[in-house]
Amino acid sequence: MRSIQTDAAPRAIGPYSQAIAMDKLVFTSGQIPLAADGTPVTGDITAQTEQVMSNLRAVLAAAGAKMEDVVKTTVFLKDWNDFAAMNKVYEQAFGAHKPARSTVEVARLPRDFKVEIEAIARLA
Repeated sequence: MRSIQTDAAPRAIGPYSQAIAMDKLVFTSGQIPLAADGTPVTGDITAQTEQVMSNLRAVLAAAGAKMEDVVKTTVFLKDWNDFAAMNKVYEQAFGAHKPARSTVEVARLPRDFKVEIEAIARLA
């Protein structure tokens, strides 16, 4: 196993890695809407999801993967009413690629953000 760290995404805010690569897979930690410098993105669900996707791209790139390599995501939403807006950004981020996905509504997310997304991707 190797720990993935990049300055192009926010540092882990706890005792964990941005991602772990093992064999031919990379497992990202849940990405929340923090800019790479740690500044919170506090806008609507669209702005927050855009930042989360940017963070996912950066962490995946540091591991040697791309969005097209993602095989599974898990989306955590604070409010199910935000699903359609989140899904629009999600679809734009993945384009024609459609990884498997679970989406769940949760009572609370770190720093009271509206969305958190984690991914599993294959490594070439």
